[in-house]
Amino acid sequence: MASEKKEIVVLGAGVIGLTTALKIQETGRYKVSILAEVLPTDPKTIKYASQWAGAHHVSFAKVDDPRHALDKETFAEMWELSKSEAEGCFMQLEQAEYFTNQRESPSPLEHMPEFRSLSPNEIPVEAVSGEAFNTITIDVPSYLNYLLARFLSKGGRVLRGSVQHIAQIAESGVHAFLPASERQSDFTKVGFVRPAPPAAIVVCVGLGARYLGGVEDADVYPIRGQTVLVQAPWIKHGKTLSDLDAMMWTYMIPRRTGLVILGGTLEPDDWNATPRAETTRSILERALKLSPELVPPHLRSAGADAAPTVEDILPFVVEEGCGFRPGRKGGLRLEAGNVKVPLTDKRIPVVYNYGHAGSGYIASFGSARVALELLETALGSKH
Repeated sequence: MASEKKEIVVLGAGVIGLTTALKIQETGRYKVSILAEVLPTDPKTIKYASQWAGAHHVSFAKVDDPRHALDKETFAEMWELSKSEAEGCFMQLEQAEYFTNQRESPSPLEHMPEFRSLSPNEIPVEAVSGEAFNTITIDVPSYLNYLLARFLSKGGRVLRGSVQHIAQIAESGVHAFLPASERQSDFTKVGFVRPAPPAAIVVCVGLGARYLGGVEDADVYPIRGQTVLVQAPWIKHGKTLSDLDAMMWTYMIPRRTGLVILGGTLEPDDWNATPRAETTRSILERALKLSPELVPPHLRSAGADAAPTVEDILPFVVEEGCGFRPGRKGGLRLEAGNVKVPLTDKRIPVVYNYGHAGSGYIASFGSARVALELLETALGSKH
């Protein structure tokens, strides 16, 4: 019965928080509340990294990296979603990956549909190796709201609030964040009834793990990413040029809506939330060199045979973007612990799922499944 379901509080409503909460709620064994300061329905804000993502599914993890299995698992689930109920959130396409150094063998991407190594005449002069395969790109605004709607349809609850310390949730759950009408305590002959603690807490707060009291993970840091969003509905393929020596990625990620996101930058410990004009121009110059087809030939300033310029693409620019990927020294934190319930001798489980850097969407379903397993083991309710 619903009254017997264990209360679980998930902190954070980015792609990791939403996916993790959904996986837990869909078991039917728990009553899950998402508590977050920012929700997918809100305007874009620097506090919410998931709104600024590209995003496409191209794993960064090497074959022997444990994250690689999480990425493969997530791709399989997203690929099926792109053919069914969430089709409108995805675009299936061919992706070309170019590298300025020799690609390792076996490639970490050999599991992708229609994978093949590119021949020398298919590789731009800036690169020495390349691969092509089919993947999906994600229309981020639509997909985040799809996850939210699916979670709510399964009986989940979403609350807005800013948590200062994890002890607030350990003692009273989400009581302080309920509407006033629901916060009224029951009065009995022995006095007011204290709100009960939840059965467990799941921390999916991304960069917020650096500041959340009781977590305060000093290994968490921002990886600034700047992008440019353009209107180019004729683009039906993706490209990325990876220069690992210079730590530079140039990419073109089209979305089903006709928007194309161009990038990018990888700037650790850079807290500037405002797009830099010189970076925007650099992104456009690099993107046009890699993908001149971003500008229709008949609109190029010097004729169809001339190389496109930044001025050719400026009329198609929708916005500049800037987000903070939640990086973490030592990598992803995906583990279980516990926290003391204030004023008692009791401790309750805490599951941590954060620090994905630029792989939040890429590893979302895989890491959510592991988080669920950690939760059920900690609760002794493994099924």
